[in-house]
Amino acid sequence: MAEEEYGSFVDWNQMGELAKSSGPTKVDCKDLKEFKQMARQGYWAKNHKVRAQVYQQLIKAIPCRTVTPDAEVYRDIMGNAATKKPSSHIPLPEFVDGSPVPQYCLKAEAVASAHQIINCLAGQFPDISHCPSLPAVTSLLLHFSIDEAQCFEHVSRMLACNEPGKRLLDQTFLAYESGCMTFGDLANKYCTAAHKLIVATAQDVLDVYADWQRWVLGDLPFSHVVRVLDVYLVEGYKILYRVAIALLKFYRKHKAGVQGGQGSQQQQQQQDSGKVKADIQAFVKDIASTVTPDKLLEKAFSIRLFSRKEITLLQLTNEKSLQQKGITVKQKRPRRNVQLALNPDTFSSEIVSAKEMRDIWSWIPERFALCQPQLLFTTSTHGCSLNRFYSHCEGYEPTLLLVRTTDGDVCGAFLSTDWEERKRGGNKLSFFGTGECFVFRLKPEMERYEWVVIHHPELASSIKSQGHDDTASTEGQNSDSNSLQQPEKSAGELSPFLSARHFNLNSKNTSMFMAGNFDSIIVGGGEGNALYIDSELNHGRTGRCATFDNPPLCAESFQVSLLEVWGFQDAMTS
Repeated sequence: MAEEEYGSFVDWNQMGELAKSSGPTKVDCKDLKEFKQMARQGYWAKNHKVRAQVYQQLIKAIPCRTVTPDAEVYRDIMGNAATKKPSSHIPLPEFVDGSPVPQYCLKAEAVASAHQIINCLAGQFPDISHCPSLPAVTSLLLHFSIDEAQCFEHVSRMLACNEPGKRLLDQTFLAYESGCMTFGDLANKYCTAAHKLIVATAQDVLDVYADWQRWVLGDLPFSHVVRVLDVYLVEGYKILYRVAIALLKFYRKHKAGVQGGQGSQQQQQQQDSGKVKADIQAFVKDIASTVTPDKLLEKAFSIRLFSRKEITLLQLTNEKSLQQKGITVKQKRPRRNVQLALNPDTFSSEIVSAKEMRDIWSWIPERFALCQPQLLFTTSTHGCSLNRFYSHCEGYEPTLLLVRTTDGDVCGAFLSTDWEERKRGGNKLSFFGTGECFVFRLKPEMERYEWVVIHHPELASSIKSQGHDDTASTEGQNSDSNSLQQPEKSAGELSPFLSARHFNLNSKNTSMFMAGNFDSIIVGGGEGNALYIDSELNHGRTGRCATFDNPPLCAESFQVSLLEVWGFQDAMTS
């Protein structure tokens, strides 16, 4: 058959209706929105060859790290081994956490090929410490690959994806475990009845939710999971949450039907979590008898108020919680965790104690949490010069600004972007930065103020792009205007952790993160500034600003006693 070019690993006798090709024979589309619509509608779902070609196009378009292993790397590594018959007796890497390779209508030798590919990936991606979904993804992509080398390249690109804000596969225990917690949060909010059922029947709810990814990538039959993969490759990780919650909804409906009138009494009898997990797994594996693939996706996309922004925020919150508890890895061997990233014996600041710095560390983005603080600039050593401030801070991203006033108050800011970005505005004060910036105060009491859009996402949609000549005044500078440049994303696409650094917005906007020129530095804008410090790093002002919706961080007009800037040094290489 024509599909054999992309189906040499497939046992067509197991494919049923999917073995019959119908529908379009070509997909001519380059627009992501159109792809999204087509994927959700199952446009290429009945043609194996077209689906394989679409997958190849989508995966090829994934932004990746500069050095990403490709098919040639696989051929070079495997050498003569590629011509030998692979063995499924080759053990899988420890980081798959016992997850087997699902057969998904593959030939027996294809499952062995998946083992070979996964072990080769383990050698090329030594940073992976926990990735239980890798066997399922590899098995699925084998369906639509010409050979092992092409499958290896496709999975490599998914693992090496470096698009800001996009994730495809969890590769650390921290990401995986926080994902389980996030799923529990989402189930509690969007699937209340099913969540209550799990709480009532399982002794350990989180243990049940720990399987949520496996329900989708592992337990679902091929006919269903391949439709999920259609959308997953276009829209990313959030689809897994949607589908898992849809499965939970269908499971609750199934239990209600099975238990009938006795349901309410039985549901109150708690049992071992393992039994509940096995029950859900059995339901998911047999879901084809009651729920079609289209019905599953229809349920998944009917969930309202479900945005990537909200998922990201929940995920980050849970990651921080895990870090504060020191739960970052599952391996038995001891490894550095977040509590050890800041060594109290070696840390020395004239403004904050090691405990206070550790508290600040718990606020920063997860990818920097294992870094060690590195003192870049301090007025006590380098003097009160804005030029020296810039010369010591440029080239570092992110940075942490700490200020102690002559009254003894302590405040500061986490600044996501290199101060060198200010030069794009010339001599004009131009705002830059991302939504990861935040301001805080430690004394008289500890409080953080994040980007206002995080807690009020509706404000993002109200941001309107202006013309190139729009300016914005600041509380700290009455004479200078801020030349705000063209945004890289449209207003509706602004997210809490966007990668765009410059914005072309009016003075009342909520995305004025940081700015600097020859006579001042500013953090937070819009109707005022969270922090304004003059060129001598001596006098400052603080007030409410629209970007962080913060109160004054200390006395509204203050004298700087000491100012420090800290960078983030990779703790694993230091």
